[in-house]
Amino acid sequence: MATMTAAPTPQQTTSRPMEGKTVMATGASLGIGRVTALELARMGARVVMVCRNPDKGQAVRTEIIRSSGNDAVELMIADLGSQDQIRALANDFLATHDRLDVLVNNAGALNMRRTTTVDGYETTFAVNHLGYFLLTNLLLDLLKRSAPSRIVNVSSRAHLNGHINFDDLNCEKRYAAGRAYGQSKLANVLHAYELARRLEGTGVTANALHPGVVRTGFGRNNAGVVGALFGVAQVVGRAFYVSEEKGARTSVYLASSPEVEGVTGKYFSLCREAQSSAESHDTGVARRLWDVSEEMTRPRTSA
Repeated sequence: MATMTAAPTPQQTTSRPMEGKTVMATGASLGIGRVTALELARMGARVVMVCRNPDKGQAVRTEIIRSSGNDAVELMIADLGSQDQIRALANDFLATHDRLDVLVNNAGALNMRRTTTVDGYETTFAVNHLGYFLLTNLLLDLLKRSAPSRIVNVSSRAHLNGHINFDDLNCEKRYAAGRAYGQSKLANVLHAYELARRLEGTGVTANALHPGVVRTGFGRNNAGVVGALFGVAQVVGRAFYVSEEKGARTSVYLASSPEVEGVTGKYFSLCREAQSSAESHDTGVARRLWDVSEEMTRPRTSA
């Protein structure tokens, strides 16, 4: 067990419901991912932060340890737009950890212009859905062995306007940022629901959530004027956004609350079950998306 680097606050001593549990949170250096990692560390969890940028990740890790008084906070580096890096991440984790109680799939992307990953897939779909799908599958056996355990997919209310276009998943025929993002966030909900069906009886639950319209640095990865516009929009619309702390509440709730022990295949907003789109409940779409996703994440072999 980890040693403490600082005396815990009164709040920490009276409430450490995640003591002895291991949590992996992706996209943990920014926004609600950072706050999720911090709050779960405060609850006593061993938190594995997955970040893309080593320097930023290390700085946030240091701050979380200082703020939480919990030194059981680890940093693992991976770009979830690279399937090779996701496989390396999973292999490294499995080699060094004997349990995983909670997987929070949080890392996300939103691109105003169409780009592709090193694997040749449209970036928004690759990071937001295929990254969740592949990492979860690679860690699924350990999640089963650690049951009762939980999978938490951070989706968005944007999924309500999403549609899975199997004829153009890579948005090659026509690209629009909102369409690509909505499709990927719908895929997150479909993935959670299909996981819940496939994992029935295993003790592993899977749920999706809408964090709210959160004031973070999300979208500012876009270069030049586009990235600047995201920043301006968040300043101008400050009154309409929720804070990162409020945005992370539902993620933390689904990862830790005894109220949702055993609850699976649901969609949450504001820490309450909410209604997801009609297409998210289409089991035929979910099964087809699963099959296509398996094909898209299958290791490639040289000719």
